[in-house]
Amino acid sequence: MANTIKEQQEILDKLNISELNPMQNQALKAIAENDKTILLSPTGTGKTLAFLLPLLDQLNPEIKEVQALIVVPSRELAIQIETVVRNMGSGYKANAIYGGRAISKDKIELKHTPSILIGTPGRLADHFEQARFTTKFIKTLVIDEFDLSVEVGRGGEMKFIMSYLANVNKRIMTSATEGTSIPSYLNMKGAKTLNFLSIKPSSKLEIKTVISPSENKHNTLVDLLHHVGNEPGIVFCNTRERLEDLSRFLDKKNLAHTCFYGGMEQRDRERALIKLRNGSVSVLIATDLASRGIDIPDMSYIIHYEIPPAVQEYTHRNGRTARVNAKGTAYLIKAHGEEFPDFIGKSQTIRVKTAKDITPPFWTTLFISGGRKDKISKGDIAGLFFKQGNITKDQLGVIELKQDCAFVAVPASIADNLVNKLNNVRLKKKKVRVTLV
Repeated sequence: MANTIKEQQEILDKLNISELNPMQNQALKAIAENDKTILLSPTGTGKTLAFLLPLLDQLNPEIKEVQALIVVPSRELAIQIETVVRNMGSGYKANAIYGGRAISKDKIELKHTPSILIGTPGRLADHFEQARFTTKFIKTLVIDEFDLSVEVGRGGEMKFIMSYLANVNKRIMTSATEGTSIPSYLNMKGAKTLNFLSIKPSSKLEIKTVISPSENKHNTLVDLLHHVGNEPGIVFCNTRERLEDLSRFLDKKNLAHTCFYGGMEQRDRERALIKLRNGSVSVLIATDLASRGIDIPDMSYIIHYEIPPAVQEYTHRNGRTARVNAKGTAYLIKAHGEEFPDFIGKSQTIRVKTAKDITPPFWTTLFISGGRKDKISKGDIAGLFFKQGNITKDQLGVIELKQDCAFVAVPASIADNLVNKLNNVRLKKKKVRVTLV
């Protein structure tokens, strides 16, 4: 358990974190001292670690059943938290279950019952109803991004889940938004509330407006992307239809990018984020689904191709850049005759005449049809690429290892050659497919 300073520091070392921030330190203390805690803090401030560290203290290594339940609003957030728990190296098993993938995969993972179960409301309700594991040992409940989780589970799934949690004695709720009413069935009356939303960080965020000479902003966006160069960033649209239209336009302009929105298949959403994380693309076009709760690095900039309808979405989008101590820029594209809502506030108007060359991405991504369940490690994959692929260390990019597959970033210039060399080779006694993503 992470109940000593030494053990806590060992976990932070594994996560490459030197020390906890003030919010996290206060949250640890509050969660330890209170049965019910509400943590309100901006996106990107480290809420996940703030509840995971004290959560570990509640687990009993002698009990081989689910002891902690983390409810999340999206698949991406479930996967992200599962990854953080695994990287903490606590020795406790964690599994993420969510809609959009075969229930058979859940069943296989739940045969070896995890201590920590992370899931979306609909998928959790399904497993609860089918009694695929006992719920009587669940003592700790976390509802992450509770404003969204309750909205996702508004069809009765959240209330149904709560009916199974009679033995919970520690409740933690987090959000990056305040003012959301908490349904009575969550039983959070008398909770200790920590509100860090009103504390303005020493933000290094610059907000700049770019004027589009016409109502159609496509060409202005292209000019702006040339202005920022190859830096990583997100272009936000309000609707899927606008996003798809913009993506087709950028394809015609040969501008490499990937997309992220709610209607995508889970596999495609996951691969879009992997390619952004490993540098295979630098531009993500997204709806507000990408404004919080997904695992991507700090962006150098974000672009509001369209202004969101409410201040909350505007704030969350901006929270994807200038995080912690980094600098970042939020660009607003303003069409001819367009009026911005009052919550936008003041910004600097700029012209984007000076263009930088956008070079094709150095990296591309390869898929490998083997993962953790096949006893394959990152070291095994690196060895395969070094020995049979004949590449050097600087030609091996980020490796992301999943339960049943892996993704590897390699230089685009040698990707086809590597596929020819490595496809259908044996890796840990398993013949694996190696293909371009």
